[in-house]
Amino acid sequence: MSRRAIVELGDPVLRERAREVTPDELRSDAVQDLIDDMIETMRGANGAGLAANQIGEALRIAVVEVRPANPRYPYKPPVPLTVIVNPVIEPLDDEVEQINEGCLSVPNLRGEVPRLMNVRVRYTDREGEQRDEVRRGLTAGTFQHELDHLDGILFVDRVEDRGTFSTWEQYDRLHREQFEQRARAIVERMGS
Repeated sequence: MSRRAIVELGDPVLRERAREVTPDELRSDAVQDLIDDMIETMRGANGAGLAANQIGEALRIAVVEVRPANPRYPYKPPVPLTVIVNPVIEPLDDEVEQINEGCLSVPNLRGEVPRLMNVRVRYTDREGEQRDEVRRGLTAGTFQHELDHLDGILFVDRVEDRGTFSTWEQYDRLHREQFEQRARAIVERMGS
């Protein structure tokens, strides 16, 4: 397991749709090692998720995990480590909230992104088992963010009001308290 460099905005791999992973590839040592590297890289950067193309591999694999007291996302509810391969997301309704997001591949920038609050996520786990789960609230937004990466979409593409962009410093100074109040209300209402 090793921590890899995170690809940043401007690298073409972030703009291409990642390709599906075959069952044989998923079982391979190379892909299992890649998954381990993704987990270590995400944890080392205090991320809530990481897509394979964020470390330069255009494969439809992402990892999601929100550990307690994550300094980047203290308001997010915990999410156990989840490895998603070839994921598909389906909206369950049209409820949307504006979520202030950042991204490891777009350092020092945040903005408000409309995210569905109730989604079904179908994927293959790292052992090759099919999963079908409902994700709600901020957790639903995290899964959408990672799936966007696999489709070559960055959060900056989803920001509807460009006036919500801010650096991390300005977010901390001017926007964090207000957004975290909204985020905690979403968590309380939806349980995630």
